[in-house]
Amino acid sequence: MWLWAGGLLGAFLVGYVIAATVLFPAPIFARTAAVPRVIGMPQERAEATLTGAGLQVAAVTTEPHASIERGSVIWQDPPEGIAVPQGQAVSLVVSSGPQRIPVPDVSGYDVSLAKQLVAAAGLRTGSVESTQAPAPAGVVINSRPPAGGTLLPGTEITLVVSVGAPTISVPDLRGLTRDVADSVLQQAGLGLGTAMQRTSIDRTPGTVIGQSPAPGTLSAPGTSVNITIARRRN
Repeated sequence: MWLWAGGLLGAFLVGYVIAATVLFPAPIFARTAAVPRVIGMPQERAEATLTGAGLQVAAVTTEPHASIERGSVIWQDPPEGIAVPQGQAVSLVVSSGPQRIPVPDVSGYDVSLAKQLVAAAGLRTGSVESTQAPAPAGVVINSRPPAGGTLLPGTEITLVVSVGAPTISVPDLRGLTRDVADSVLQQAGLGLGTAMQRTSIDRTPGTVIGQSPAPGTLSAPGTSVNITIARRRN
């Protein structure tokens, strides 16, 4: 009885071995692989690294990241070092670059407050340009780039600030000396800008022979008027 049972068990084991190794070859224990670290790698290199380790790449998603450059891996699942069956799919999250910041609308604000709003948004104020506008002097009328656009953190924007409405008629300074011209401009609520010299044969040396803006031009309070002064020919 026992001999017969032992023979039957032996025949079963031999048959199983033949079936497992010849007819249906398959490993008794599934082979595993350690997940390599691919965080920080460009996506193409990360996928090649995973494939080389006997793994697959699942769906790839993107998210903004402040420091990892666009196209590089910022997250993986499963994480590095985990032993998984070969052929396991690894999910990747790839950086789409820093989060872009909307340009704030600072029109209508005093220039000092506008600068604070720009800084609070994560941007920087670059140059401040002046222009004549109906808005009160010192008030921002727009920015470049304009509000609503998006920029990378720390990007500079230009503020365009009103110097007031053009309500003052520029006086005629021709024939006046520089000091007199300066006094006339101050009385009118304007200012003296640059003073250049030009040789003239028919004008009195030291007197104004040209100006910009031209006489009669409407300008905002505080506008600078540039002048050209006659110089004697040597």
